[in-house]
Amino acid sequence: MTRIIHSFLLIIFAVFLLGGISRAGEPAKTNEEGKPSGIFKPGKFVIEHVSDAFEWHIATFGETEISIPLPIILYSSNKGWNVFMSSRFNHGKDAYNGFRIGSVAKEESKDQENSQEKLKDKYEGKIVELNTNGEVVGLPVNLSITKTVTGIFVSVIVLLLIFLNIAKTAKRNVNKAPEGMQNLFEPVILFVRDDIAKPAIGERRFEKFMPYLLTVFFFILINNILGLVPIFPFGANVTGNIGITMVLALFTFFVTTFNTNKHYWKEIYNPDVPWWLKFPIPLMPIVELTGVITKPFVLMIRLFANMLAGHLIVTVFVSLIFIFAVKLGVPGGLGVSVISVLFSVFMLLLDVLVSFIQAYVFTLLSALYFGMASPDHH
Repeated sequence: MTRIIHSFLLIIFAVFLLGGISRAGEPAKTNEEGKPSGIFKPGKFVIEHVSDAFEWHIATFGETEISIPLPIILYSSNKGWNVFMSSRFNHGKDAYNGFRIGSVAKEESKDQENSQEKLKDKYEGKIVELNTNGEVVGLPVNLSITKTVTGIFVSVIVLLLIFLNIAKTAKRNVNKAPEGMQNLFEPVILFVRDDIAKPAIGERRFEKFMPYLLTVFFFILINNILGLVPIFPFGANVTGNIGITMVLALFTFFVTTFNTNKHYWKEIYNPDVPWWLKFPIPLMPIVELTGVITKPFVLMIRLFANMLAGHLIVTVFVSLIFIFAVKLGVPGGLGVSVISVLFSVFMLLLDVLVSFIQAYVFTLLSALYFGMASPDHH
């Protein structure tokens, strides 16, 4: 049965791949002005696949786009609350109720002799508010459910299904050997407790931080893995979004800050170092206080950069197929596709390992910060 499923998925992938190469190898279409249109743009392709969106794009067949619309929730001082589905925008082509998704606009140069089109991307990808003449008047308050937010909801549902099942099994099998999902996840939970929390925080204090550490570990791990599955409702690049990693880092920062003692702040503002490192310029206090700020910043950037890089590399390898198909025709695209697919599969397997490593590193550093926040008196 497993081989049948794998063969079926491989056939589907091949159909999409060959269809895309065939279209890429066709002569470029032209618009009314005689300029080429529909040319494959690798940069745009890569960015669109790793960035957030107001709809969940599934596939494109010629001029037909298949996507799942998501709720748009806007507040404007002129129009009040507006709630509708993103399908009203027709994939960003139309305006609705005085709003539209900003796109790259064209602007002529003041020098008419050397006039050229300039790209104006101030509002690109954002929902803008329009006046009666269709001119942009500003940005509304945007509380829309985007692809990333939807991905978070999906991962939360997966987490609840997993751990509610584990909790139910654990209650039923008290003093018995674990079974089912409990047998799979209990070693990981014990690993977080015994190899991360206890050594970093200490035997006396680690228990009150365990709920947060387990939550952040499995939240990052599940989102990392689900982001590698290119099938709806999975595939959202949640942990590759810097807004998400910033919130996680801020949680660690606030938990650290609100669980400190007087010795922690003494080591920041009045550390036990030679006096000339504190007067007349408070060099060490500045360094220590800077460390308080840079710790969550490093957490945010490390997780974001590593997970984004994995998605970028895979999409770049896929882009090579279409680039060679445009330049050398279908044979060129097919020839490069073998190498691109092999490297893409290798990167996806490597990303599975990176998913575990990044969840471990984020949790370990958070635990270390918690342990450092309550130092004992020297």
